[in-house]
Amino acid sequence: MKRRALVLSLALLALAARAGGTQAGPALVAAAEAGDLAALRRLLDAGTPVDARDARRRTALLAATHADQVEAARLLIARGADVNAKDDIQDSPFLYAGARGRLQILRLTLAAGADLKSTNRYGGTALIPAAHYGHVDTVRELLKTRIDVDHVNRLGWTALLEAVILGDGGPAHTEIVRLLVAHGASVNLPDAQGATALRHAEQRGQAAVADILRRAGGRS
Repeated sequence: MKRRALVLSLALLALAARAGGTQAGPALVAAAEAGDLAALRRLLDAGTPVDARDARRRTALLAATHADQVEAARLLIARGADVNAKDDIQDSPFLYAGARGRLQILRLTLAAGADLKSTNRYGGTALIPAAHYGHVDTVRELLKTRIDVDHVNRLGWTALLEAVILGDGGPAHTEIVRLLVAHGASVNLPDAQGATALRHAEQRGQAAVADILRRAGGRS
């Protein structure tokens, strides 16, 4: 394993040096995705910009977030990586960490100044896809911040609506609905077609979710 890591590091450094350093960005991104801390340090110490990008406009920090390389993310943030820098599909390290439940990296991005108002390609904040995918701990972490619990995305959905419409009504999504309601989510804010979260829960047979919403004053 050590020999493979050394070979990878040397290959990445050679790539960075090729063509007068024009490949430094992709090399840094590749090192971050592989979690190769030694290569990251060498490339950064050699002057590679910490927010250099690859062909998909991913920064090294975003690539580390994709691969859940926590220590690589920690190193890059310590070197000044922008936690809000977006790629060509409008993902940033903060937004992606929230959407995919990368809890440790999410905490790092929050501590480094994550923009709570930033939105993804669907016009949603980090909270909305976190609710959609059932990432309970991620939702709980985001609700410790001042993120807008009732932000509406381009589909006309809040985090609460998305947890119901795209959730399965199981324990994770039920807990997320409970958390959102406890943090003041508007239970009667309808979607673009005028349907409330309770109506969607009833239509989908999500009995536990519907019970939470009714107790909170939800109307169908």
